[in-house]
Amino acid sequence: MNENKPLLKELWTSRALIWKLAKNDFKTRYAGSYLGIIWAFIQPVITVLVYWLVFEKGFSAKPELFASGLEVPFVVYLTSGLVPWFYFSESITHSTNALIEYHYLVKKVVFQISILPAVKVVAACFIHGFFIGVLYLIYLCYGFGVHLYNIQILYYSFCMMALVLAVSYTFCSVVIFFRDLSQIVAIGLQIGMWATPIMWSVSNLEGHPLLLTIFKINPLYYVVMGYREALFGGRWFFQDWKMTLYFWCVTILLFLLGRTVFNRLRVHFADVL
Repeated sequence: MNENKPLLKELWTSRALIWKLAKNDFKTRYAGSYLGIIWAFIQPVITVLVYWLVFEKGFSAKPELFASGLEVPFVVYLTSGLVPWFYFSESITHSTNALIEYHYLVKKVVFQISILPAVKVVAACFIHGFFIGVLYLIYLCYGFGVHLYNIQILYYSFCMMALVLAVSYTFCSVVIFFRDLSQIVAIGLQIGMWATPIMWSVSNLEGHPLLLTIFKINPLYYVVMGYREALFGGRWFFQDWKMTLYFWCVTILLFLLGRTVFNRLRVHFADVL
């Protein structure tokens, strides 16, 4: 295999193999358990229910207010933030350990190991697609209507995939030599969930412009707020062109960093594993 072959070209030419491996990865992840892949859906559903009961019923959280004056029930607001976060959390966790999990393929000289993180990212899409359906069901049950802006969910899902893939190449390369990275990533995800406006609103920071700017630096801010714009905001993603440009610049830089780290370290993977 030519290791100087562009990474994106490798992914594109291997798209059929990535899809096949992703389906197999998803099916075998829960093999041997009585409920099988149902476990993949149980935990996120319970998480949503727990947060809803604690914050809305326990702490009597009020509906969030948008600039347009639209009042959104807390459970809908919460779910629209948790759905992209579930995808990010699952895919970044599994893609970080992709090379370790598929160590037997890494040692095969003829196998394109660059597709392994992408396999994990695509495999996470199956659960994500299900929860987008759940989100729309909740959305419709609360009386919201279907409109053209809803289609932007597909765009923001693609944004999330691109961001995870960009980060995963750095993580999956480094974790082989520094296994503690998996624990650091887990801690980072715990912090990241609260650093992203999932269960709280950025409107609370309107009087603190510096804090607001710091939170907006997080590229997940763009995706989570994008999901909500697609559902309630009534605005196209390109209308906020500054945040769109910022997100894609950060994602491209992270991908270039990941590609460089991956290509530099890949010759040592088989020896360490």
